[in-house]
Amino acid sequence: MTATDPAREEGSEDATLIERFDALLCDLDGVVYAGPHAIDGAPESLKRVKDSGRAVMYVTNNASRSPEAVAEHISSLGAPARTQDVVSSAQAAAALLAERLPRSAKVLITGAQALADEIRAVGLTPVTSQDEQPEAVVQGFDPHIGWEHLAEAAFTLADDAVLWCATNTDRTIPKERGIAPGNGTLVAAVAAASGREPVVAGKPEAPIFREAAERVGARNPAVVGDRLDTDILGANNAGMPGIEVFTGVDSPRSVLAACTSQRPTYFLGNLRELFEPYPRVDVTHDGDRFRARCREAVAETDSTAVTVTAPRDSLDGWRAACAAWWAAHPDVDVAHEPSLTWQDPA
Repeated sequence: MTATDPAREEGSEDATLIERFDALLCDLDGVVYAGPHAIDGAPESLKRVKDSGRAVMYVTNNASRSPEAVAEHISSLGAPARTQDVVSSAQAAAALLAERLPRSAKVLITGAQALADEIRAVGLTPVTSQDEQPEAVVQGFDPHIGWEHLAEAAFTLADDAVLWCATNTDRTIPKERGIAPGNGTLVAAVAAASGREPVVAGKPEAPIFREAAERVGARNPAVVGDRLDTDILGANNAGMPGIEVFTGVDSPRSVLAACTSQRPTYFLGNLRELFEPYPRVDVTHDGDRFRARCREAVAETDSTAVTVTAPRDSLDGWRAACAAWWAAHPDVDVAHEPSLTWQDPA
């Protein structure tokens, strides 16, 4: 019996991947840049996307900088960006709180000035102390945050009537020197002290992606990211194709093991590959044994192991491995990594 993944069936086999979409909704950290520096090939690839007549929007969970500052950083690296092209989790949090609180309500800011500015922009009042009797706490990433700020949030949240909103819960953030703790670790500290859990405004929730698509009138957008738990899960939540790029946090091995809700539609080594044809992947099965072919790469699996016949760590080999393993395990709620063996195709 033979099946083809519908996502691999769209369009001509000679068409480049980017031709399937009218807009890209791009993550930043780990996709466009790492710290102050550009990811190799990213700026010129995004400029090429823009020059082709497609929209490029930037969807970021980093709430520590204003959209103006983010757009300036992107532009300085050579990628196309205007302030209105940036949709941030700080904006998403401000919109969420504006819907739930009366105008001018006080909101304790546990985060950067950029977050306070977005709260003020929607008609709410940023404050910094429990003594000011805030009706909500909003928490976003700030590299300069300290214990006293986290403690103030926990003290305020002792009142169950106070709403708690986190811009995001990314556990890590890619920086120029490696992977660093993200806002999720700081949110976890407040959660441990307060015994509460926040409502999350940014990725992986769907509204931030829909807002980005609506700003440019996109009908066939794709989400590009380096994280399964925010970018790809968010793409799936929003009903959009997700493109995982291996220039940041997650790896081919973590993609293979991903739970169903975090599986990407496509994955690439870098953004230059947007301008190459995406290979078809065919899957066949005989009982509970599945076989996938991606060009010359072949993967075979039973319920516990995957054997790949392809050059070690080739992307086509990983694509075949994922297709076979996911077909064998279509509905899983937690990451589950198989035993993996690579065989020389010769």
